[in-house]
Amino acid sequence: MRVITQAELRSLLLPAACKEYTPPSGAFVTPDAREYLVSRGIELKESPKRPESMPVKPIPHRGKSTYVDAGTGEFYAEKPEHMTHLRANLLVPKTHRRIAFRGAVDSLEADVLEASLLAAEQGEEEIRNGLGEILLCLRGLMSAEVNETPLDPPCLFGLSAGELRGQTHDVKTAFGIPHLNPEYTMGPLALRLNTLRTRVRSAELLAVKTFCPRSEYPREDIILTLNRLSSAVYWLFCRHISQRSPKTGE
Repeated sequence: MRVITQAELRSLLLPAACKEYTPPSGAFVTPDAREYLVSRGIELKESPKRPESMPVKPIPHRGKSTYVDAGTGEFYAEKPEHMTHLRANLLVPKTHRRIAFRGAVDSLEADVLEASLLAAEQGEEEIRNGLGEILLCLRGLMSAEVNETPLDPPCLFGLSAGELRGQTHDVKTAFGIPHLNPEYTMGPLALRLNTLRTRVRSAELLAVKTFCPRSEYPREDIILTLNRLSSAVYWLFCRHISQRSPKTGE
């Protein structure tokens, strides 16, 4: 999913006479980008679709064959309590790797929301907006996994997946700080971002076990997205630290 940030809008050098802006189809315009358009007197013509939730399609009742066990082919009239939907009426045990992975992504979304609240309470709007982009990316990832649709490499904070990786590998150039070991003196938001980074990394490792090329359902796009999301959280961590104390670690 394409994300339009304030930085990207500024880079477009919209002319003074511009009165309206139409984002690419399906793109999400961040709140700070919307505020920028308002400050310029530019009307946002279309509200991009956001993957806030996935539509749930009702399962047609087919008597004893309403549900089918994905592993054994056995039919059920009612869904057993120890099983859940892999997709549509196809059931798997709740301990299935893909179901465990979905639970990890669900937990990540909860962690991002808590970090977003902390950022908002501290007046860190740039960090809150960045976390909002990460949340949308996670929701898009969940939708792509459940619906078995392709997932484009993430574009976050106006950076491509490659640019994001490059900046987090060379934070000295990108932020003017060295790679830092987290310390309690960095404050609650920095520590929350660091914790979130470790949670994303754990989800990435689970994705590797679940979707590696030799698995029954290989999804390298999901693995790549989570790898870049851990970079994205570290990017926000470095951004936060560099703005609070540019001289840190020098």
